[in-house]
Amino acid sequence: MSDSNQDAPAREALKSAPESTPIPPTFGPARRKRRHVFLILSLIWIVLVPIAVSAYYLWGMAADQYASKIAFSVRSEEQSSPIELLGGITDLSGSSSSDTDILYVYLNSQELVAKVNEQVNLANIWGKVSTDQDPVFAYDPSGTIEDLHRHWDRKVDIIYDSGTQLIEMRFLAFNPEDARAIAVAVLAESTAMINNLSALAREDAVGYAREDLETSLARLRTARQALTLFRNRTQIVDPTIDTQNQMGVLVTLQQQLADALVEGDLLRDTTSAGDARIAQANRRVEVIQNRIDAERQKLGLGNEGEGGVVFADLVGEYEGLIVDREFAEVAYTTALASFDGAQAEARRQSRYLAAHVQPTLAQKAQYPERLKFILLIALFCTLTWCVLCLVFYSLRDRS
Repeated sequence: MSDSNQDAPAREALKSAPESTPIPPTFGPARRKRRHVFLILSLIWIVLVPIAVSAYYLWGMAADQYASKIAFSVRSEEQSSPIELLGGITDLSGSSSSDTDILYVYLNSQELVAKVNEQVNLANIWGKVSTDQDPVFAYDPSGTIEDLHRHWDRKVDIIYDSGTQLIEMRFLAFNPEDARAIAVAVLAESTAMINNLSALAREDAVGYAREDLETSLARLRTARQALTLFRNRTQIVDPTIDTQNQMGVLVTLQQQLADALVEGDLLRDTTSAGDARIAQANRRVEVIQNRIDAERQKLGLGNEGEGGVVFADLVGEYEGLIVDREFAEVAYTTALASFDGAQAEARRQSRYLAAHVQPTLAQKAQYPERLKFILLIALFCTLTWCVLCLVFYSLRDRS
C-alpha cells in the first residue's frame, strides 16, 4: 500500500509532461535515377540475353547426342615360384610407372585418335551434323588430325581413378551405333597396346638370357669345330688312347728286356765264353733295347710319318681343345637353363586388359545436358553481373 502511494506522484508528473514533437525525415522518397536504369539494362544484357540465346541454341539448334560407355582396368597375373615363397626376392624389383598410367596417356594421344579414325572414320561420324546447324558440337570433316584430336577431347570423357586403377570412358556421337563403334575401336586398340607392352616386357626379361645363350652356343660350335679340325689334320681321334697303347708296348718291351738280360746272365754262368747261345742272347737284348729306344723316341720326338711333330705336343694340344669344349658345354648348359628360367618367369608375369563394362548401346539421347548448361550459364552470368555492380558502386563511392 505504501509503494502505490509513492508511485502516484511520478505518474502524475508523466501525464502533465508535454508531448514530444515528431522529427522530420532527413531524405526524401526514393526516385528512379539513371544508374538504376543502367543496372536494369546491364541485368538484361549480361544475364537474361545470354541465357535466352543459350536456351534457344540448346533447344533449337544443338543436335541430340548419344553416349556409349566402357570401363576397364589393366590386370597383371604374377605366379610365385617356390624360391620366391622363401624370401620374396621378386618384390625387390618393380617398374617406375604402372601400366594403367601408360594406358591413360595413350588414350589421350594423337596416335590413338589416328588409329581409331582409320577404323571407324571419326570425321564422318562427328561430321554428320553440319557446322552451320550446330557450330558448337558438330565437326568439320575437312579438318586436320590436330583438329580431330582437339575435338576428341570434347567428345570423349576419360575418368581415371589412380587409387583403384580403373578407367571409365564415355563416347558421344549423333547416333547410338556410331558411339558404340567408337567405344569398340578404342577398346580394341587399348587391348592391342597392353598386349604390346606385355610382349615388350617378356622380350626384355629374356633378352639378356637369349644373348648369353647365343654367345655360349657360338663358343661351343667353335670349340667343336677346332677339335674336328685337329682330328682331321692328325688322323688321330684321341691321342691319349694312342699314348696309353704306346706306354703298354714300352712296358712289355722293358719286361722282355729284363727277361733277356736274366737269360744271358744264366748262359754266361753255365757255358763257356765262345758258346753261340751267348751271342744270340746278346743279339736279342740289343734288338729289344733298340725297340725300346724307338718307342721312346716315338713318344717324345715323333717320326717322319707324323710330320716331325712331337707326340707329346699333340697330346697337349688335344687336351687344351678338350678343356675348351668342356668349358663351352658347361657354359651352354648354364645359359640354356637361365634362358628357360627367364622364359618361365616372363610367362608367369603376364598383363592383360580386363573390361568389366563392355561398350554400351544407348536408347535415349542424354546429351548435350541442356538444363545443366543453362544453370551453369545463368550462374556465371549472374555472378559476373554482381561483380560488375559491386565494382561500379565501389568506384562511385570513391569519386
